[in-house]
Amino acid sequence: DLLNNSPAGEYTPQLSKEEYAAKKQAEREDAFALADDTALVVTADGEKYKSFLDLQARLDRYSAVNTLLVYAKNPTAIRLGDFDYWKRQNCSVKPGQTAIAILEPHEYTKEDGSPGTGYNVKKVFDISQVDTRKLRSTPPPHYSERLLLGALISKAPLPIAGVDELPNNLGAMYDPQTNSISVRRGMEFFDTFRGVAQELALADLTTGPDTQAHPEFSAYCASYLICKKYGVDTQAFSFENAPGAFAGMDAQEIKGELSQIRGAVEDISGRMERQ
Repeated sequence: DLLNNSPAGEYTPQLSKEEYAAKKQAEREDAFALADDTALVVTADGEKYKSFLDLQARLDRYSAVNTLLVYAKNPTAIRLGDFDYWKRQNCSVKPGQTAIAILEPHEYTKEDGSPGTGYNVKKVFDISQVDTRKLRSTPPPHYSERLLLGALISKAPLPIAGVDELPNNLGAMYDPQTNSISVRRGMEFFDTFRGVAQELALADLTTGPDTQAHPEFSAYCASYLICKKYGVDTQAFSFENAPGAFAGMDAQEIKGELSQIRGAVEDISGRMERQ
């Protein structure tokens, strides 16, 4: 309670083991319910959906569910950490700040001896809630266009080849029959990078065990996230059709789609980072 900025001198009665477990269960249920509500809200409006993707791009290490939880409390969040994290950065949380609750997974052993995954509620704060006067900061890395494109195509899980023409004047096209990507030569860097990223994501989303309701739209979203992560121009992207892509889905289905999009981005950006 002290760490959560309870008023000085406020008395908190000692909870029994059962009461403590019930309290934690209620916190988890509240978090899951908030994530469900937020999933329905952000996918019902194109601008809100774009704002959610912007947040996911900034919080690229966070799951889609946790990004939904952060969006519900602070859609402009930039950098998150708990009290200990900010303390290690020589910073302190400003007085009176309200924590953002996210879900932290943990492994446990079930009664039958099999492994299971549970979730604990973790309280974090955005950098805007922190006194950063002593923060040690480093400038973000700068990558040339050639290096970015090279990292994107290097060691890709399928062949990528340049061609002179593609149907319908497409910039890049994934062919599931040959499991390869063709890229139209002579395009500007942005068009080439966006197109290759999108088709790599499409290949990732259509070859896994899970099915996507709208894989082309999901690949488009993944391309946007990759471009945002690496500072590639995103002005040409539009998400006006987002409500239609998620129409008829319940919150659980939406979270599944968002998680698969993030998974495709993680696969691609992970290869890029290694390069």
